Amino acid sequence: MPNLFNGYPLSPTVMRGALVQLLEEFGIIIPNIVPFQYNPAKITRSFTPWNPFQTSPQNQAAQTPLVQPFDPEETYGFELEFDAADDIEMGNPIAMATGIASRLAALRKLIEPSEGLIGDLVGAAKALAGNPANQAERPTIPVTLLILGTAVIVPVRVTSISTEIIEFTPNLYPLVAKTTLELKVLTPDVFKCKTTTATGVAIAAYNLNKVQEDALAIANVVNVGTAAASMIPV
Repeated sequence: MPNLFNGYPLSPTVMRGALVQLLEEFGIIIPNIVPFQYNPAKITRSFTPWNPFQTSPQNQAAQTPLVQPFDPEETYGFELEFDAADDIEMGNPIAMATGIASRLAALRKLIEPSEGLIGDLVGAAKALAGNPANQAERPTIPVTLLILGTAVIVPVRVTSISTEIIEFTPNLYPLVAKTTLELKVLTPDVFKCKTTTATGVAIAAYNLNKVQEDALAIANVVNVGTAAASMIPV
């Protein structure tokens, strides 16, 4: 994402967005931070409110047209660009050997079940030993936070990852790629079935973000006078 302030003597430093996975070990959160190499140039944010007219006719009769029992479904979509050129120029051994493969692997981990670093190691050992008890377990995906500066910090679940690899290394590792991500914001209601340190952080982040947006909506009242005046013909 280009810095629109470039060229000015006091150009601010642009913060990089990130996806932060909250891995838990014995109640302690170990964050798996996946920073964006470049901030997305465009972000799509969508809201889908609950529609009372999509319920059964019997339920429609009991609902008013303005009823809204749930928070609107909120989603984010954007494209991330990855390029190993800078890291290779700096002599990064991982980039020199595997290009951007480590970055893409970190994104994939966001959609894979995990029991924490030690839990995953134990699970892998059980699977290697052919432990049938492991098959009856229902693994879960750790909570992930979408962080876009201080304006957006919300719990999300990655619903889609699509990567277009544009260039390869001589060993066919990805060198340049574009990844399209689709994320669904998780409301506090979805965490009622399981209470952990990570879900507590997720609920706090959602509520804090909601308070910030409500405050901005109130601040917009200041502009009402100017907007109303522009609607009155002179």
